[in-house]
Amino acid sequence: MRLLREKFSWSAEMAHFTRERLWKIARRITPTETLDVIKEDPSDNRILECAVAANSDFIVSEDKDLLRLKAYGGAQILTIRDFLGVGLPATRHASTRD
Repeated sequence: MRLLREKFSWSAEMAHFTRERLWKIARRITPTETLDVIKEDPSDNRILECAVAANSDFIVSEDKDLLRLKAYGGAQILTIRDFLGVGLPATRHASTRD
């Protein structure tokens, strides 16, 4: 919750409300393996540990160290934008002509 308040300027009330909603739908995981894959930011390894324990298909993050991996285990590591586009047909951008 601290991260939501500090990094995204959420109010304590908004962070609490969001956490309560997420706890109702989340599947909680207890990693059984300790990883040391990302040396630059060791706390990112906790994300990988959870993804491995959950047998995740995706890790959605804006973290540059995680994104640099592109995948870990069976999980693709994608930005939010790329994740939202997964499974959607490719769109064509209109070109302008002079």
